Amino acid sequence: MFTLAEVASLSDIQPTYRILKPWWDVFMDYLAVVMLMVAIFAGTMQLTKDQVVCLPVLQSTVNSRVQPDTAGKADFTTVETTTGQEEASMRTVSFAPTVTPDILLSRATSSQYPPTESDQELKKEQKDSSGRKTNLDFQQYVFINQMCYHLALPWYSKYFPYLVLIHTIILIVSSNFWFKYPKTCSKIEHFVSILGKCFESPWTTKALSETACEDSEENKQRLTGAQSLPKYVSTSSDEGSPSASTPMITKSGFKFSADKPMIEIPSVTILDKKDGEQAKALFEKVRKFRAHVEDSDLIYKLYVGQTVIKTVKFIFILCYTANFVNTISFEHICNPKVEHLIGYTQFECTHNMAYMLKKLLISYISLICVYGFICLYTLFWLFRIPLKEYSFEKVREESSFSDIPDVKNDFAFLLHMVDQYDQLYSKRFGVFLSEVSENKLRGISLNHEWTYEKLRQHVSRNAQDKQELHLFMLSGVPDAVFDLTDLDVLKLELIPEAKITAKISQMTNLQELHLYHCPAKVEQTAFSFLRDHLRCLHVKFTDVAEIPAWVYLLKTLRELYLIGNLNSENNKMIGLESLRELRHLKILHVKSNLTKIPPNITDVAPHLTKLVIHNDGTKLVVLNSLKKMTNVAELELQNCELERIPHAIFSLSNLQELDLKSNSIRTIEEIISFQHLKRLTCLKLWHNKIVSIPSSITHIKNLESLYLSNNKLETLPAAVFSLQKLRCLDVSYNSIAVIPVEIGLLQNLQHFHITGNKVDILPKQLFKCVKLRTLSLGQNCITSIPDKVSQLLQLTYLELKGNCLDRLPATLGQCQLLRKSGLVVEDHLFDTLPSEVKEVLNQDTGIPFANGI
Repeated sequence: MFTLAEVASLSDIQPTYRILKPWWDVFMDYLAVVMLMVAIFAGTMQLTKDQVVCLPVLQSTVNSRVQPDTAGKADFTTVETTTGQEEASMRTVSFAPTVTPDILLSRATSSQYPPTESDQELKKEQKDSSGRKTNLDFQQYVFINQMCYHLALPWYSKYFPYLVLIHTIILIVSSNFWFKYPKTCSKIEHFVSILGKCFESPWTTKALSETACEDSEENKQRLTGAQSLPKYVSTSSDEGSPSASTPMITKSGFKFSADKPMIEIPSVTILDKKDGEQAKALFEKVRKFRAHVEDSDLIYKLYVGQTVIKTVKFIFILCYTANFVNTISFEHICNPKVEHLIGYTQFECTHNMAYMLKKLLISYISLICVYGFICLYTLFWLFRIPLKEYSFEKVREESSFSDIPDVKNDFAFLLHMVDQYDQLYSKRFGVFLSEVSENKLRGISLNHEWTYEKLRQHVSRNAQDKQELHLFMLSGVPDAVFDLTDLDVLKLELIPEAKITAKISQMTNLQELHLYHCPAKVEQTAFSFLRDHLRCLHVKFTDVAEIPAWVYLLKTLRELYLIGNLNSENNKMIGLESLRELRHLKILHVKSNLTKIPPNITDVAPHLTKLVIHNDGTKLVVLNSLKKMTNVAELELQNCELERIPHAIFSLSNLQELDLKSNSIRTIEEIISFQHLKRLTCLKLWHNKIVSIPSSITHIKNLESLYLSNNKLETLPAAVFSLQKLRCLDVSYNSIAVIPVEIGLLQNLQHFHITGNKVDILPKQLFKCVKLRTLSLGQNCITSIPDKVSQLLQLTYLELKGNCLDRLPATLGQCQLLRKSGLVVEDHLFDTLPSEVKEVLNQDTGIPFANGI
């Protein structure tokens, strides 16, 4: 019996070389175990059940066909081809009750002498018995079965399990020979132990840094100063433990193992004497191991040799097995040459293990074929890839370790094998080959904390379905950021030492950059790239002085978002010369506390098509500068404390969309002046204090969308329903009590929102708007829904929740595009519908819902 301690030690020994086991070796080990099980199973079956059962071929039956005898010899007159059932009956007959020696003697001599009187009497006594007489007793059958087992049965049927066992043992030995060979096992053991120590050391980065400076007091002071700088930790990285892409060099606060890295709060301390000595010993051990292993390629040759042996073994097994697979048969003819003892020259035998052995052999051949293909793939990998040299070029590019040398021969081969298990091992091990200097400690720590893999995990998809990366409160910009070549949006927030290097030119997809309280410095090459490729820039600041100077020189910039304090004093800092170079600027978004629109914005942006000002509640007084922005098509003045519609807007002849959300507008009598804005199609006056709509609104003939929600309207004038092009009307959250019957005139209306009012009756004319797709009637006083709702065949969204309804019309089922997901109503009202209507509404058509807002 094994003790628990012994079992535990075995479990510790087994995974020692797991990092040098590529997937094909692991898979071949499993195949070898299965083949071993096949051999053991077949051998066990042979030892317990293997035998043959034989019956004689009666020679007299041939003569009886030519000379039919009397009825007394009817048992010997015919011989048919032996079937499975007849063989079974013959086996039954062969074990019939035994006879006396006298009878046996008479049976043995029956072919030489004519039947006597006693024979005839015996036949008369046994005339009622059935079967075919063979004149053999049980002992003779046992004798002939044993003899024919060795004569008639092919040797492959008898020794197949032992051959499989031998072959499998040879394959298992070949797979692990390079681990056990005296001249290689010590090197491999040393390599694995060093690798384990590298991963188990929580102070790896600092130990290597102190070793590189050779105990210099000056360098120790520099190290102390570098480590005492404030650290910025990303809040996004604190939301979970890092993945397998844990950096190669980590700070002393990081604790990780080879299997599952973990991260803790970094503690910035100087290495003590003991830690320094341990680091030096580990560094020396790596250096000596490299010198000892790199001068030969014995491990590589040994691995190639054992792979060739396994391949040759596979070919040999496949060739001879294919020839003998058909020799394992259920039926065999045996000629034992013991006619003088038995009286018969030929026997038909059945091998009872033939079926099972043949199935096991086919399984074995299948396993061998899979094993062989894996061997061929291994040979392809060995000779296709240059395994005698290992380059850390990728590590040097990703980690700024410019002095990691390439390794050769056995050292290179071992690292290639490690890569098949996990490339992270060789990357971390490569750090120990580099002479890390102290003045790069901070940058190295940042770059290895934020590796390409870790940054890739923080990449997400934004609302525009673009790949976005947000870095928050770091000590700098990791170099690996610039390797995310498919990144569309880069956000840098609270990074005081941000520096954009020339590597940003690799990010060919980057078109949007966010700088939130981040006065980033840009190299000349990086600036040239940004100037030619950047299309959208977001700058968030506390003071205008924080805006980097290079921002005003981005010639190809299309969109500029400025978020920060732009009061009257700081406005002077944005002079004409500042924005003059932004010749392709189309969209300008300013979120600030302006009291007037800076005139230089309109002067230097003649091509501006969209201007958005979110003023955070500060009253915008002077708007005369808007008159010069003749090309503006979209204008948003939100939260600017406007009391009337500014007259300057009436000069914007190209204006298509006007949004005056969240102001203090009470009257819109100036709306008559909008008749000069021939291109105006969308007017948003929501979240204001508007009491009434003037009849002059009829002059805006091209209006397609009108948003008047969250105001103080009590009625809807008939003038609104004269706008024949109106497609969207939103008057939600007002005090409207009646929907005018003139609403039926809006034949192009597609979206009508009147949620949160005091409507109690729906006019039948509403259902003449047959193009309605969205109808929001929630939170009103409606008591019934007319059956004519069935006329809205294009309706996809219907909101009725919060009314005084007691039932729903059954005609809702005739709204072909309406489904339950687009029907917002209480559950008990939905249950009042007939079952067939429910079934129609529960159908899934996959039509996307659009509410028109």
